[in-house]
Amino acid sequence: MILGGGPAGAAAAITLARAGARPLVLERQRETGDAICGGFLSWRSLAALGRLGVEVAGAEAREVRLFSGTRSTRAPLPEPALGVSRRQLDSAMLRQAEAAGAMVERGVHVREADGRHIRADNEAFWAERLLLATGKHDLRGLARPKLAADPAVGLRVRLGPATALSKLIEGAIELHLFDRGYAGLVLQEDGTGNLCLAVRKSRLNEAGGPAALLQEIGREVPALGERLAWLAADAPIDAIAAVPYGWRTAETSGGIYRLGDQAGVIPSLAGEGMGIALASGVMAGEGAIRGETAQAFQRRLAGRTRRPIAIASAVLAAAERPGSAAALVKLMRLAPGLASLLARVTRVSH
Repeated sequence: MILGGGPAGAAAAITLARAGARPLVLERQRETGDAICGGFLSWRSLAALGRLGVEVAGAEAREVRLFSGTRSTRAPLPEPALGVSRRQLDSAMLRQAEAAGAMVERGVHVREADGRHIRADNEAFWAERLLLATGKHDLRGLARPKLAADPAVGLRVRLGPATALSKLIEGAIELHLFDRGYAGLVLQEDGTGNLCLAVRKSRLNEAGGPAALLQEIGREVPALGERLAWLAADAPIDAIAAVPYGWRTAETSGGIYRLGDQAGVIPSLAGEGMGIALASGVMAGEGAIRGETAQAFQRRLAGRTRRPIAIASAVLAAAERPGSAAALVKLMRLAPGLASLLARVTRVSH
């Protein structure tokens, strides 16, 4: 049984179904929505999707642009990446899972778990193997630990679509660094800009809420302020609290395979959240087919994600402080190859 029909759960379902199993995916949304996180697919993630038989269309990103205050620089990515909406990605992956033979039940809200005993709405289930793929949303009974005294909050808004906005950011993934947070911006297939922020709760509270925060950081980083001009006054601001960036685990209970963000949360400025989701889903599916225990799988996945998460966490620690963020911009300007190196060493092998 797979809880969650996002990239991690769908990758596991495709892998299992191709091997002749009939996995059951429980997805809480009746219609595929646009998740708050994700939307950037690295060259390695695109290759993984190709092996799963999944095709997506998006806006190509060939370089990374870094901003801090009035400073900025740019550097090429090792290989082209794509900006893709999660609505398109998740829909395509679930279609492929069903075509391969997986069963997908939508609109099933799993509320809590006691080991492999789970309760969904008014029904109870027991799973021989439980693949936990609920993304950044914790499941009661199997929640991740609360580690940070000043936790990160994830925010997401859409900008545009507008031709002028597209011309500003086309061909790039942008990272805007500010005090106690950062924002990533990339175009998606519909011409909108997907702006995702990770900000410490203390900064959000000081600003007085998400809308006021956007105004503040738009003044701190003028280039971001220029892009925020395409934020509609009534645009919704999606949020998720207490994101444990930098956390990963090698431990699990018997028969419970933790996938994606439920196994390890890489700081999103690395652009490898989707990479970890896809790799973990494939690894869990292949491991389950050959009888690998959940504990052995979890240790193997933790080993594979150790270096990328550690390096991305170190970069995040610098990016959240204005002084060191400015130094990062200067260093990348002097050594543009550093950005390509960091992009490579924060990928997860598939």
